[in-house]
Amino acid sequence: MSPRPRLVPPTLLVSTIVISLALSGPAFSKTPVATGTGGAAATISEQATQSAITILNKGGNAVDAAVAAAATLGVTDPFSCGIGGGGFMVIYLAKDKRVITIDHRETAPAGFSPTVFTENGKEMDFEKVVASGMSVGVPGTVRGWHEALDRYGSMNFKQVLAPAIKVASDGFRINANFSHLIDVNAGKFQLFPATAALYMKDGKALPAGTLLRNPDMAKAYREIASGGVKVFYEGKIARAIVDAVNKPQTAGGAQARAGNMSMADLANYEARLRQPLKSTYRGYEIYGMPLPSSGGVAVAEALNILEGYDLKSMPREKAEHLYIEASRLAFADRNAYLADPEFVEAPVAGLMSKEYAARRRELIDPNRAGAAHAAAGDPYPFQKDMSYPLRPATAKLLAEGAHTTHLTVSDKEGNVVSYTFTIESWGGSGITVPGYGFILNNEMTDFDFSGPHPNVPEAGKRPRSSMSPTIAFKNGKPAFTIGSPGGSTIITTVLQTIVNYVDLGMRMDQAVDAPRISERNGAATDVEPGFAGSGQGGTLERMGHRWGEQQEIGAANALVFNPDGTVTAVSEGKRHGIGSAMVQKSAH
Repeated sequence: MSPRPRLVPPTLLVSTIVISLALSGPAFSKTPVATGTGGAAATISEQATQSAITILNKGGNAVDAAVAAAATLGVTDPFSCGIGGGGFMVIYLAKDKRVITIDHRETAPAGFSPTVFTENGKEMDFEKVVASGMSVGVPGTVRGWHEALDRYGSMNFKQVLAPAIKVASDGFRINANFSHLIDVNAGKFQLFPATAALYMKDGKALPAGTLLRNPDMAKAYREIASGGVKVFYEGKIARAIVDAVNKPQTAGGAQARAGNMSMADLANYEARLRQPLKSTYRGYEIYGMPLPSSGGVAVAEALNILEGYDLKSMPREKAEHLYIEASRLAFADRNAYLADPEFVEAPVAGLMSKEYAARRRELIDPNRAGAAHAAAGDPYPFQKDMSYPLRPATAKLLAEGAHTTHLTVSDKEGNVVSYTFTIESWGGSGITVPGYGFILNNEMTDFDFSGPHPNVPEAGKRPRSSMSPTIAFKNGKPAFTIGSPGGSTIITTVLQTIVNYVDLGMRMDQAVDAPRISERNGAATDVEPGFAGSGQGGTLERMGHRWGEQQEIGAANALVFNPDGTVTAVSEGKRHGIGSAMVQKSAH
């Protein structure tokens, strides 16, 4: 398989929310950490936070609040998320004491085949595929929201979409980051007049401070509010999506490859309720997302490897060296074996077994960095079913969009939601659905462009993802949630934050703010600016580690359920201009 370009944008701006159920709306203040006994909220979008509070004030539960906040982020953060994409939701139901997941990842249209992204025996140009109808998967977000509300919410679409409709209609002032994201996507956005008309003026990005209204998105939300999920998948919106994919409206003289999506592809789309992946780590029960997310498996395998070490007793750099090496081995396996479980029999039980982790642990030199591009292990002897014949070679790490939204929610009844959703790259495919104001995803570029490989494109298949919404329990009760955007760095951000919090004894805000180190079995380990020249980085360099630089890695957020009954909401303390967290005190 030929190398693929890595997409590392100059700025990584991602929406991050932490919401807890509240009975009355708090005043907003810009602080990334807050602790109290009532509801909590932490988000980069004041409008999304307010939407959640509005729904909570009307008696909605955590699921209702999560959908309301997510819908508003589709307006205020349209380049990272929206109804043109898909996602994964992990839900803890306090009354039933069980965890379920809703997989509403995008699927490949029925016209897809394993060779869809090859031409004359070669892989197509990655960037040209992104900005085209070919890259668009069948959107799953609206179906996922419907399943969540219908099964576990207390409100309907009309109620939870009302705040987002108001924001889209009234407008909001865009900030410098929003304007910057238009600017870095200018080439892609200029291809599509509906996108350029919304976000550009005279060929340039709208400047910070512009009041941006999106009446077309308000119209889309109103139609969903009145007609329900069928409007999106079988009605006028579905027809508009199909037309936008198959006949992209481009600027004069420009060309974009057409997709091959049908009305039947949308009508037949189904969300999947899947059993979560459960692993243990030092007395915690860790619940993560199953395939087609690779995050739950990879985080569990790396934690199992690390569990064999007494990290608490080690100097920080020694523990971080072991974290890097465990991540390297977990990614070698993740890249080789994992894909949509409806198409591939991945050896998940073997990869997550403690015995297999012990075997992988033997490969780690406690004092020296391992070779780049570690080989995949053989988890099949650790499967209960010994019939699997597959022994794939190590695969290269694919380019994967780092532009996603994560939110985590708890309510007064003890229910918890950890939710990550996306349209893939910044600005997705760049195609705004004419008349409806939302951008379509480019999720199909998460497939391997050529094979043989478990993650090649196939009709109806969901591309492998790294999204890792996580809920941790202790003694049967929620202990903390963690999640992040960031493409394949999601896995390492979640893993490193858990290690910082559980093993290195950091408070959750310290665990989130600590310098990020992301080893994904590549030639170099990605770090943020300034790390390579630091004392911490220098010590690891002397152990053989080599660095590659990313502007920022991830945008983690967390809720911590403290033993005294309080909750601590944590957002980024430095990334993305500092997040905003608040916990509302209970009324007495």
